[in-house]
Amino acid sequence: MRYKFNEFEFDSESLLLTNNGKIQAIRHSEAQVLALLLEKADGILKKNDILSYVWQHKVVSEQVVFQNISHLRNRFGNNTIKTFPKRGYQWQLKVEIVTSESQDTTYIHEPQKDLELSIKAHSSIPKQKRQFGQLVTLACLFLATLGFIFSQTDSSQKDTKPVIKLAYIPMIINDDKTNTKNGNVTFEDSIDFDFTVLPHLDLEQFESSIEVTYPKLSRTHPFILTGHLRTHMQKFYLDLRLKGPSSDWKVHLSGYSKEDVKEQLKMHLKNDVIYDLISKPQLPEIRQAKLSIAHQSSPEDLNILRKLSISYLKNGELEKAMVMADKLIILAHSQKNSQHLGKALLYQSNLLLKKKLYDLSSHKLKLAIEQFEKIDDLQHQTHAWFIQSRLDSQLNNYSAVKTSLLKSAQFALQANNKLGEIDALAYLSKLAHTFQKDDDKYRYLQQVENKMNDYKLPIYHFSTIPFHHALFAKTPLEKELHLKQVLKLTVLTPEHRLAQSSRRQLMQHYIMQNRLVEAKALIESVHSDNYNNSYLKTLLAQAKQQTGKMIIHAKRTFEQGLLAGEHYLSLDVAQLLCNQQVNCDFYSQYITDNHSKLAR
Repeated sequence: MRYKFNEFEFDSESLLLTNNGKIQAIRHSEAQVLALLLEKADGILKKNDILSYVWQHKVVSEQVVFQNISHLRNRFGNNTIKTFPKRGYQWQLKVEIVTSESQDTTYIHEPQKDLELSIKAHSSIPKQKRQFGQLVTLACLFLATLGFIFSQTDSSQKDTKPVIKLAYIPMIINDDKTNTKNGNVTFEDSIDFDFTVLPHLDLEQFESSIEVTYPKLSRTHPFILTGHLRTHMQKFYLDLRLKGPSSDWKVHLSGYSKEDVKEQLKMHLKNDVIYDLISKPQLPEIRQAKLSIAHQSSPEDLNILRKLSISYLKNGELEKAMVMADKLIILAHSQKNSQHLGKALLYQSNLLLKKKLYDLSSHKLKLAIEQFEKIDDLQHQTHAWFIQSRLDSQLNNYSAVKTSLLKSAQFALQANNKLGEIDALAYLSKLAHTFQKDDDKYRYLQQVENKMNDYKLPIYHFSTIPFHHALFAKTPLEKELHLKQVLKLTVLTPEHRLAQSSRRQLMQHYIMQNRLVEAKALIESVHSDNYNNSYLKTLLAQAKQQTGKMIIHAKRTFEQGLLAGEHYLSLDVAQLLCNQQVNCDFYSQYITDNHSKLAR
């Protein structure tokens, strides 16, 4: 039997697969699974049925079924085959049976006996009537054919999805064994994607200046792909970031060839939910619901499951986050994917750290590091040792903190992750201050500044230096001077996180000293409508005793804080509104529902 779906045609007898007439290479077992799925498209195929049909009396594990299903999804699309938990699999695409070389679709024929009777009846009809009948029949066939063509055209138009437009910076392939560059990665246009290469951009420069560079590109290229592809033990590992107007989407993929990884990436990037989530701010609960639906549609997609686990963590639902992480561990283990297995263990370590279960957190972290060491993943080892330093800090062990962060910085240096190296050293300076190690806090902050100069980073990165000095300051005046320096260094990037924090601290400082003119100047220096700036307006209106304005700005802050997932800020503003007797029933309920959850 020959089947046609999308641009593919498959012969279930010869197991020949073609794409627009071109023969496609396909594994024998995959072809057999495909033949069975197409033949039984109306029902749900149990895993045991597939095993007995394809592998018959061979002794194999159930894992081979999942692997072949996964390969078919990678080839034809994630939504091609639907998984029914504990029941089986079902083919989802519309299929047409090809009956001859000249026909592309199936026509339903009458049984042979009925055909013979119709011929005899036809011969007994007078010639003129037969001619008239033939004309009527031809006319009906013509109209039916037109109707079929138009219905197919209309159906295809309804099913046609807009082409996804993505810009990308060429990715260099790094050979871990020789520590050399081994080619690069480019993308070709297809029916699903319209790729635009940005050859004038250097990946390292873009990543280190993204706060300045992306806003300039976002009008013409709202979605930009950047990433790192490396090889280890004849396998390819991709860490990719899709930058969007509102947030980022990070992807981790692996395969035995560059083309395999590229195809996996394209399949993953067909998920509409990705562009929805990174295009605009949304309530955390809505993001979580959309990710949950996406996971149900693509239950084996590790990246979507990882995002769903993170969403529960961000919403303070630690138990559900742990369940999703457990699910990710099982799935990653079944797929022999050390990247995602290590990431899931890392999340669980972080969850357990939040729950102050330090021994369990440490155990999970060690297991995560083992997975990253197995595939020589320096980037994730950088992150793992950073989390280890937080665990060490909770245990009041400064010596261990120092060791962990220096390891994190060293792994970042080996991975050519300049910002990761600087973050580890800056955090070490901060924790040295917490543990009252004055020599270390200045020593490592000086190293941060030296590294920034060596790497020739954009000026706004240097705001880290006065921001830390403000943290170390012994008097309010000294702190004020350093925070002002932060704002000078971030004048081109006013929404940088250190600029926002410095502006908020200065606002509170000016209000305490009744310097309301300077407080107002802080607000006038920024123009973006976001929760940080709305909160500044709230504080100033409250200080000026402008109750009406304060309520308006507070409501706006609450709304924007919710969309941004800033629950702590939303709690503060909810309390402020409740004190003013503004919708107190609503805001007090929000406080009750979220305070204990966020306190964990």
